[in-house]
Amino acid sequence: MTDAVRYTVPVALEEHGHPPAHPTGRRLALLTVTALGVVYGDIGTSPLYALRECFKPEYGIHPTTANVLGVLSLIVWSLLIVVSIKYIVFILRADNRGEGGILSLLALLLQQKRRDDDKNKRFILIGLGLFGASLLLGEGVITPAISVLSAVEGLEVGSPALVRLVVPITVIILFALFMAQRFGTARVGSAFGPIMVVWFLTISVLGIRAIALVPGVMWAINPWHGIQFFMAHGTAGFLTLGAVVLCITGCEALYADMGHFGKRPIRIAWFAGALPALMLNYFGQGALLLREPAAASNPFYLLAPSAFQWPLLIIATAAAIVASQALISGAFSLTQQSIQLGYSPRMQIIHTSDRVAGQIYIPEVNKLLMIGCLILVVWFRSASALSAAYGIAVTGTMAITSILFAVVARGRWGWSKPRVLMLTGAFLLVDLSFLLANVVKLRHGGWVPLVLAISVYTLMSTWKRGRMQLNEIQEKNALPLDVFLTSLSRNPPVRVKGTAVFMTSSMEGAPVVLLHHLKHNKVLHETIVLLSVQTRGIPEVPVDNRVTVEPLGLGFFRVIAAFGFMQSPNIPEVLAQAAKAGVAIPPMDTSYYLGRERLVLTGTAKMTKWRKRLFAIMSRNARSATEFFQIPPNRVVELGAQIEF
Repeated sequence: MTDAVRYTVPVALEEHGHPPAHPTGRRLALLTVTALGVVYGDIGTSPLYALRECFKPEYGIHPTTANVLGVLSLIVWSLLIVVSIKYIVFILRADNRGEGGILSLLALLLQQKRRDDDKNKRFILIGLGLFGASLLLGEGVITPAISVLSAVEGLEVGSPALVRLVVPITVIILFALFMAQRFGTARVGSAFGPIMVVWFLTISVLGIRAIALVPGVMWAINPWHGIQFFMAHGTAGFLTLGAVVLCITGCEALYADMGHFGKRPIRIAWFAGALPALMLNYFGQGALLLREPAAASNPFYLLAPSAFQWPLLIIATAAAIVASQALISGAFSLTQQSIQLGYSPRMQIIHTSDRVAGQIYIPEVNKLLMIGCLILVVWFRSASALSAAYGIAVTGTMAITSILFAVVARGRWGWSKPRVLMLTGAFLLVDLSFLLANVVKLRHGGWVPLVLAISVYTLMSTWKRGRMQLNEIQEKNALPLDVFLTSLSRNPPVRVKGTAVFMTSSMEGAPVVLLHHLKHNKVLHETIVLLSVQTRGIPEVPVDNRVTVEPLGLGFFRVIAAFGFMQSPNIPEVLAQAAKAGVAIPPMDTSYYLGRERLVLTGTAKMTKWRKRLFAIMSRNARSATEFFQIPPNRVVELGAQIEF
C-alpha cells in the first residue's frame, strides 16, 4: 500500500442562510420585522388564552381588584424575568457557532464533555438534552391545536349560536395548514412579519383603549401585588402559576430560531415590539376585568368593540396560523438535527427553497404532527381544556435548558461556581415553580406531553444505542483494510472499467458490501471509493474543510465528507468535488454499492429484547440511503447482509 497523502477540497453545497453577525440599517430592520413574526408568533398569541385561564373556576380565584392586580403582576414579571432576562439576556449567549436550540446546546456540551472522564455526567446530560428535545416536539403538536382553537373560539363572542362550528372550523384550518407544508414556507414566511406587525399593533391599541378607562391597572407592575396574591391564596395562588406560565410559551422557539436571524434582531424585536404590545394588552385585559368581572370568560375578545369582533377574529386566526407554522417548521428542523446527530432514522428531507437550506419539509413528521393536532382538537374540544396539556411541555423544556446552560457557563465559559449557582438557582426556582404548579394537571391532560416526550425519547435513545451496537459488531467482524489490500496485491482480481463507490460508516476495516461484491461477482472496478459521511457537533462544516481524499493504492481512495448537523449531504456533489483531487468519478460510469442489513435478534448486542425489536422495526422502516443522500437511483446496487444483533 502506498503512503497516504490527504487532499482537502471544497464542496459547493447549499449553505444555511446565516444573517450577518452585526446587521445594520435596512438589513437589521428587515431581520427584526421577520423575527417578530417567526420568533414571537407563539408567545405573541398567548393573550388569546393566558389571562382567561388564570380565572378558571377550578382555581377558585375570582376577578376581584386585588386578584386581578396580583395575577397581572405575576404575568408581567414572568415576561420580564423568564423571557427578557433569562432567554434574551443569558440563554441567547449559549450559541453553537450562531445556532441555538436544545440540540445545538447538547452538541456544544458533547464537545466539552469529551474532555471529561466522568461518563455518568455525560450520560445524564445527553439524557436531559434528548428529553428536552422530545418535550419540544410534544409542544410542536400542542401549539398549533391550542393557538388556532383559541383564535376560532372568538366565534362564541361574536355569535354564540356558532359555538358548534368552533371545532370543525379549527380542524379544517389545521388540515389545510399541514397539507400546505409540502409547498414550502418561503411564500408564507414572507408574510409572517407583516401579519404579526398588524397583530401586535392591534392588541396594543385594544390594550391602550381599555387602560385609558382604568389607568389604575398599571399599578400591577409593582411585584408586591404578586406577593400579596400568594399570601392571600396560599396553595390556590401557587397553582395559578400553572395558568400564568401560558404567557411565556414560545421561549424555546425564540432560542431555536437564533441562527436564522441573529441575536440583535431577536432582542430588538422583543424589547421594541413584542414586549410592549404584550404588556399593553395584558394590562388592557386587566382593566376590563376591573370594570366588568364577568368578562373573565374571554377577556381578550371582549376588549374589542362589537363592530370589531369579526375583523379581530380574522386577525387572530392569521396570527395563530403564523404561531403554528413557526412550531411546525421548528419540528422539521429539530428532526433534521436528530437525524444528523444519529438520534433518529433517516427520513425524507425535501428542501423547499433553493436559496435558504433551512427551509425543509419532512413528510413523515408533517403527517404525525397533523394526526396528533387533529386528535387533540377533537378530544379536548376547547383551548381551556387543552391548556392543561400545554404547561408541562413548556416548563419541562425550560428547566432542562437552565441546567444545560449552567454546564456550558461553568465548563466552557469558565464562570465561577458561585456565579453559576446563583444565576441557575434563580432560573430553576422560577422554572420548577411553574413545573410543580402544572403537575396537578396530569389527570386533566398534562399526561399528554409526557407520553409524547417519553415515546419520542425512547425512539431516539433506542436508535442511537442500536446504531452504536451495530457499528461495534460490524467493526469487530470487519477485515482490516491493510490486510485486504495486501491480499488483493498478491491475488489481483479482474478489474473492469468505471468507478465503484462503497458507502461505509467504519474508518478502519473493509466494508462488508465490498467483500460481498468481490465474493459474488469476482471483479472490481478500476477505481474504488470508500466513502464515509460524518456529522460534526457544529451547525455547519466550513466549505474548505468539508471533503478529504486519501489515496490508498491499487486504485482505492478513501473519501471523507464532513457535515454539520444543520446540513443535508448530497453525495454526487461531494464526489464531483473529490474528482478535483484526482479521483476518477465520471457521473455516467459510476456505480454506488449500498448495504441493506437484515438483523437477526439472536446476537450479543447489549440491549434488552424489546429494544432490539424496536430498533429492528425502526431500521426496516428507515429511508434508504439512496433517497437520503440524494444518490441517482439508477446508479445504485444494494447488497443484503444478515447480521446477528
